[in-house]
Amino acid sequence: MSKTDHPQLQRKLGARHLNMIAIGGSIGTGLFLASGTTIAQAGPGGALLAYVLIGIMIYFLMTSLGELATHNPTSGAFFTYGNKYVEEGFGFALGWNYWYNWAITVAFELVAVQFIMKFWFPDLPGFYWSALFLAIIFSINALTVKGFGESEFFFSLIKVIAILVFICIGMYMIVKIMLDPSQSILQNWTVGDAPFVGGLQAMIGVAMIAGFSFQGTEMVGVAAGESKDPKKTIPLAIKQIFWRILLFYVVCIFIIGTLVAYNDPNLILAAEGDGNVTLSPFTLLYNKAGFAFAASLMNAVILSAILSAGNSGMYSSTRMLFDMARQGRAPKWFAKLDPRGVPMHALFATTAVAALCFLTTFIGEQKVFAWLLNMSGMCGFIVWLGIAISHYRFRKGYIAQGYKLKDLAYRAKFFPFGPWFAFILCSFIVLGQNYEALIGGKINWVGILSTYISIPLFLIIWFAYKWKYKTKLIAYDQMDVQPMDVENKIK
Repeated sequence: MSKTDHPQLQRKLGARHLNMIAIGGSIGTGLFLASGTTIAQAGPGGALLAYVLIGIMIYFLMTSLGELATHNPTSGAFFTYGNKYVEEGFGFALGWNYWYNWAITVAFELVAVQFIMKFWFPDLPGFYWSALFLAIIFSINALTVKGFGESEFFFSLIKVIAILVFICIGMYMIVKIMLDPSQSILQNWTVGDAPFVGGLQAMIGVAMIAGFSFQGTEMVGVAAGESKDPKKTIPLAIKQIFWRILLFYVVCIFIIGTLVAYNDPNLILAAEGDGNVTLSPFTLLYNKAGFAFAASLMNAVILSAILSAGNSGMYSSTRMLFDMARQGRAPKWFAKLDPRGVPMHALFATTAVAALCFLTTFIGEQKVFAWLLNMSGMCGFIVWLGIAISHYRFRKGYIAQGYKLKDLAYRAKFFPFGPWFAFILCSFIVLGQNYEALIGGKINWVGILSTYISIPLFLIIWFAYKWKYKTKLIAYDQMDVQPMDVENKIK
């Protein structure tokens, strides 16, 4: 039969595409808008420490993912790894968790579009902008994977250039302060309660924001299923992605913390506001540098960042649903590919969920939407926990069956410390996110439910599957640790 009779996912993504897909998914409103919130809540020292700790954790997670993805490059990624190296129910729950996580996140980005476009068109209902951008994101994902990769490369490049310009301007302003005897470079690091503000609860809350900002780096694991020569492109992308993203976040937080006081009224308003671009720390610094067009410039950059993050999220969630269907863990209808190798049915389903989520804002479901936002942040940490657990068990199984580490195409460093560190830090942040609701004279059940709802949902899916199919933890000597045959991966 011809290739058209049996369409396959197309391996068209190169290393530069993988880099930009991960950057596109992880650099968005979290950096451009929420970075000011982290400094307002925890001070410059607290924010910087939170981002550094999360960054270190991401490094270990990315090396773990790199080892798994080069050995077993599949669009199912975390679902497949949990299924093969932990337990079938665990992988099942992890796959659905990742799918609805990014489907919901796409909806958040579409709602954020309304705030951004309001800056230029205050009288036009935001619904139209959300609908327009949903159509754009859908159309891009309906292209061939090569077309998606090129569009994501372009969108992410805009963000990278904007960040590099910001860093150059920020460092120039810091040098000016250092050369002026009447000013102190440490002024905003020592004002009030700085550098650390708000205590442990503020630190944990900021760590969740930092983690939410970094979410998307794991998309390289999903994109591995359509990457060229994954044994070469994935390790290269893993090495480059982490350092670039960490540099962007840590340097930007340092610059903002040095040049803008944590108790600046604009940062406080940003922490309480609705995404007003004029309150972005990037806009504030451009204004300080004398750029009158700062708000319009950042509005355009943030708009491209939102489009990029939504685009990447739509891609990852669609591929996850496709791969689950292909392995019999979702309706087979979602496993159908069109002649160009695009899983259109899975794309339709993801688009429908994204649309239903953002439509809740138009029927006054603000609390429901806030819950979905909490779900998205918490779901990301659950995925990271899944990566750490899957890698730890894979490596143990690989050694137990007599295989040699030198035969791995990519080997994660610092094993077993890496996955253990990531697991412990992730667990601490997840469980401590709203610990104040559990202490005191009266338990805040509403606060607990809105914060932790993703955890019981994940456990319900996991144990329901486990109960129905009587699945058990896979023994190390029974794991399928054979490397995947990339050429014949998709039947």
